[in-house]
Amino acid sequence: MNYTEGIIRNTEFFTTAELAEKLKMNVQVITRKVQAGEIKAYKIGKEWRIPEPSVYEWLEANANTNGSSPPGRPGTARYPRRRNGQAAAEKRRHLLEYILAQLEPNRLYSDKELDRLIGRHADDCATVRAEFLDRKMMELQNGLYRRRNGYRLAD
Repeated sequence: MNYTEGIIRNTEFFTTAELAEKLKMNVQVITRKVQAGEIKAYKIGKEWRIPEPSVYEWLEANANTNGSSPPGRPGTARYPRRRNGQAAAEKRRHLLEYILAQLEPNRLYSDKELDRLIGRHADDCATVRAEFLDRKMMELQNGLYRRRNGYRLAD
């Protein structure tokens, strides 16, 4: 397997409809952002394929962390501005929940399996695994990790 095959095999791709559903956005909004080049994507036939890293790049580039807030976003009267520490903690929680949502409930994962998934989104897999346990998002059973049944993902 060459380098490119490895990257493609380990990268999740979304259609505009799948990404819109995942981000709870209108599919037309996602399509416009892809067509405008705001979200990097590949057009195959009539469908767009959006690599997962492009989603993170776009989210990071559009994160509201610089103090200016578009209407209806945090920092407006509707959403009070958070301090940087709170914003960073919430951003981290969203990342952890995004990773967690990709895990099958009741399935046991080895360190290696979990690290392969975490590695798509974070460099320090051991820290992320520890955070999952600390936040009670996952539990450790006989050296294997499992998504906790009682943990509810934020809406």
